[in-house]
Amino acid sequence: MNTKLIRRIALGSALAAMSLGSLAMPAHAQGRDPAYAAARANGQVGEKTDGYLGIVVSPTPALEALVSDINIRRRAVYAERAQAEGATLEEYALTAGCLAIARTVPGEMYQAPDGSWQERTSAPPLRDPRCP
Repeated sequence: MNTKLIRRIALGSALAAMSLGSLAMPAHAQGRDPAYAAARANGQVGEKTDGYLGIVVSPTPALEALVSDINIRRRAVYAERAQAEGATLEEYALTAGCLAIARTVPGEMYQAPDGSWQERTSAPPLRDPRCP
């Protein structure tokens, strides 16, 4: 991916997040489903490097349904924005994942570039080297 495209995707993602209620923003930054806020605060779910939400603990049917619903909505937004930006869905989702991980707050879970789940501390999160 070239630098110009990454910047364009990052800008588009940031604008889309602000205008669409910020699907990937931390729980404290937006009103959201209480079940999602609780799952995020309890470390049951976390932001993945691919721009989607992941289950960190042993899944339950309710948790799987919650994550699936959120990811379906994210994918729809990513597809629309990727097309508008002239990017692939995967490129756009990766950039959205970079931004979502950067927005996590201490105590929230995120996926490190090696695929492991990490709890956010006061230090910057580990992010994919392709992140803008």
